Amino acid sequence: MTGWNDAAPPPFRIGPGGFMRALWRGVLLAVLTYGGLAILLLVRLVEWPLFGQSRPVTPFITQAVCRAGLVILRLPLIIHGHPMTGNGAIVANHSSWLDIFALNAIQRVYFVAKSEVADWPGIGWLARATGTVFIARKGTEAKRQKEVFEARLMAGHRLLFFPEGTSTDGIRVLPFKSTLFAAFFSPALVRNLHIQPVTVVFHAPEGADARHYGWWGDMTFAGHLLKMLATRRQGRVEITFHPEVPVDAFENRKVLAQHCERVIRASHVHAVD
Repeated sequence: MTGWNDAAPPPFRIGPGGFMRALWRGVLLAVLTYGGLAILLLVRLVEWPLFGQSRPVTPFITQAVCRAGLVILRLPLIIHGHPMTGNGAIVANHSSWLDIFALNAIQRVYFVAKSEVADWPGIGWLARATGTVFIARKGTEAKRQKEVFEARLMAGHRLLFFPEGTSTDGIRVLPFKSTLFAAFFSPALVRNLHIQPVTVVFHAPEGADARHYGWWGDMTFAGHLLKMLATRRQGRVEITFHPEVPVDAFENRKVLAQHCERVIRASHVHAVD
């Protein structure tokens, strides 16, 4: 029996014009991204001795790079609602690596990613430099990871989780895993922490497959990046910030995870339809 994640990706042909488009966009994006990384690392040399883990300056560099990256890709960003401004965490559905550009362009956050990302060529450096929290899928690591989350949240970092645990084809929301929600119920955090559900919807270019922006199955990062760079007329990405909720209003991590999934799923279905 095959599922959605076994389906072949939508066909996409790149002509000579598409390759030229991908080339100049790719060069601009690379210069922007790694130029921004160089500036961030230089600033971090001063920021770390003065402020330690609190990063009052470098997240602004990351945000500026992501905003400019969407401009290079010519991918319009539509925003509904308001990002949280207080202490807390954000949970969102996950379609592809483009989520990171879109969400970072709106607010200064620190992503939680699977440990494998740290070893991805080129991407791992970026993730580490921008303060990404890496998690292992081993059950034995659960306690240590919970402690890391607590430390980062108590330091005032706004962490962003993808509770589905994987990216998708962009037209569905997978069941949320509640494991990562456990850190929110730490005695030191539970009474002061708020969680904001966020729905991310990618609308395909006119006439393209609805899964155009999805990244799943055996699709490679390089292949998906080439496709995004070569796309002549982009669709759009629509992000909805839902009302934040206090953690202590929920009985346990599973109930909180179910609430966030329900809110995000309802908004996603409405937007896709």
